[in-house]
Amino acid sequence: MELNKAITARASLFDKKHQSAFRLFNGFLEGNPDIAIDLYAQTIVIHNYAAFPDTGKETIQEAKDFLLEEFSWIKAILLKTRKGKTPQEKNGILLYGEKADNRIREHGVWYALDLRMNRDASLYLDTRNLRKWAIENLGNKRVLNTFAYTGSLGVAAQAGGASKVVQTDLSKKFLNVGKTSYTLNGFPIDKKDFQKEDFWAHINQLKRAKEYFDCVFLDPPFFAETKRGRVDLSENSARLINKVRPLINDGGYLITINNALFLSGIEYMKTLESLCKDGYLELEQIIPVPKDFTGYENTRVGKLPVDPNPFNHSTKIAVLRIKRK
Repeated sequence: MELNKAITARASLFDKKHQSAFRLFNGFLEGNPDIAIDLYAQTIVIHNYAAFPDTGKETIQEAKDFLLEEFSWIKAILLKTRKGKTPQEKNGILLYGEKADNRIREHGVWYALDLRMNRDASLYLDTRNLRKWAIENLGNKRVLNTFAYTGSLGVAAQAGGASKVVQTDLSKKFLNVGKTSYTLNGFPIDKKDFQKEDFWAHINQLKRAKEYFDCVFLDPPFFAETKRGRVDLSENSARLINKVRPLINDGGYLITINNALFLSGIEYMKTLESLCKDGYLELEQIIPVPKDFTGYENTRVGKLPVDPNPFNHSTKIAVLRIKRK
């Protein structure tokens, strides 16, 4: 059974206190493209990705029964249906248990969860290695987390000893989850550092105020549009990068994340290389997506629709260094 094989491959990721979070089964790459299964502490989240959701019901029931038999400590199973007919189906319906977990612990840091807040599960598991990088590299740094969502990258920077972290997103609801993460870790909350703003207008404000940072995270949604500007990671990632470059101190970091599924790694690298030609931007490092997302050598049977090489997944994470004139 594909699910049993996937769980065996991830044996080292389980912790004794059941506080961790990772992808338990990547069906697209591990044998069943209609589902993916994530673990958040003692809560299982099953994603129904089927084009016609009803066709996946039998598979989902089998997965539920198998997981409850395999893990006696599971307290909730949540089903999120990408093409659900109602917001409740998309955001998550409990198949088992009474309440989903509201926090996980990763690299010694607590992250708040609201697994039913929207279609996403409030914490992106494919950026786990980037959060570790932030903890290890951003001590005493001034950090700006754009498109912050629930602020996990900023939380990691704060845990690593950053001197200041500004979290900005268009949704106050998402930012409030970030504040809860601060509370869980005992970090002080300065309301001025949680800024509900449109990206385009906010970056202009920061430029006028001559605010500079040692690291800027740029993790936009695949596509979004407001009256102020448009985000399309297949078409205008260079524009986004150029927009934030002036805010970064000499020697500082610009972290770009591009999750466009149909944008190849080579195409994205061409964009980055073009931006580096002026000598004021340098690609320092590519941060891989964890193997629970890519599948393991003995579990991976499928392929991504577009080759992500030199990245290892369609979530393409690059660390760039800034040189100022």
